[in-house]
Amino acid sequence: MGGGTGSGVGTHILKILADEYPDVYKMDIAVFPSTDDDVVTSPYNTVLALDQTTEFADCVLPIDNIALANIIDKAKNFHCNSKGNVNERTGSAIYSKHTKPAKPFDDMNNIVANMLLNLTSSSRFEGTMNVDLNEISMNLVPFPRLHYLIASQSPLSTISGISAPRKLDQIFSDTFTRDYQLMSTDPCRHVYLAAALLVRGAISASDLRRNIDKLRSRLNFVPWNREGWKVGHCLVPPVDHKYCLLALANNTSIHESFSFILERFYKLYRKKAHLHHYTTVDGFDTSMFESSINSLQELIIQYTDFEKQFNAQALPNLPQLEIMD
Repeated sequence: MGGGTGSGVGTHILKILADEYPDVYKMDIAVFPSTDDDVVTSPYNTVLALDQTTEFADCVLPIDNIALANIIDKAKNFHCNSKGNVNERTGSAIYSKHTKPAKPFDDMNNIVANMLLNLTSSSRFEGTMNVDLNEISMNLVPFPRLHYLIASQSPLSTISGISAPRKLDQIFSDTFTRDYQLMSTDPCRHVYLAAALLVRGAISASDLRRNIDKLRSRLNFVPWNREGWKVGHCLVPPVDHKYCLLALANNTSIHESFSFILERFYKLYRKKAHLHHYTTVDGFDTSMFESSINSLQELIIQYTDFEKQFNAQALPNLPQLEIMD
C-alpha cells in the first residue's frame, strides 16, 4: 500500500477489473506499511489506495508489516533458545540450523503465502465443509464498505522459525491472540461483526463445536449476529502439520490501524510536504486527496459507531445495588 516504484498499479488494476467484470468476486491482500518504511510518501499512497480498495474490492485482507516483523522476531528467539540440531520444516523443504540463512523478506513472505494457501485450500482439496471464496464476503461482510478482515493462523510456519507441536484446542485459542495475527490490533477487546474459521486436517465436528462454544463465551459479537460463524473444513492438512486453522474476523479494531494511517497522512499533508510528486503528474488533482480523506474518515466512523454501541468492555463498572435486610 505504501508504494514506491509502480505505486498505485494494484489498485488501478482493481478498478479496471471492477469496471470490466462487475460480477466477479474481487479479494485484495493489502500490506500496510510500518513506521520505518523507506518510502517518504507512503502515507499519501496508502490513503489513496484505501479509497480504491474500499470502493472496488469485495473483501480486503490487510496485513501489517509490524505484525509480520514481530512474528519473525519471536520465531528467531524461539530458534535461539532451542537446543540441539533441530530440523525446521516449511512447505516441502527441510531447513536445519546449518542451512544458509534466508533473507528477512523471505520469512515475511512465507507467512503471507501460508495464509493464502490456507485460504484457498477448500478450492483445491476435498473437505466436509468446503468454503468458496465468494462465501467469505457473503458471510463476513454485513455492510458493503465494512469488508476489511483481520487474519490470524496457527500454527505459524516461517523459514527461519520452528513451529512447536500444537494441540488441537490450542490452535483455536492461539488464533484469537495478538501473537498469531497478521495485523497489530487486539480484536478481543473490540467488537466482532462476523468471523470465519477455516480448518485443515482430520478434525471432528464435535471438536469444532466445542471450540466454537469456548470462543463464543469470551468474544464480543454484535447482538444481531451472535451466531455469525462461518466454518470451513478441508480434509487435507498442510505439509508437516496434522491440522491448522485460519481465522478471519470482521472486527471494529481495524479502525485503530486506519486512524494511525490517517495521522501519518496529516503530518505530511498539513505542511503540503512532497505534494509536488503528485501535482506534477498529468491527470492528478488535489481533490483526489480530499475524497480519499473523506472516504477513510467515513470508514473509521462506521467502525467506531459499532464500537461505541456494542462494546461492553467500554462501559463503566457501575456499582451494584444491595438489598438491605
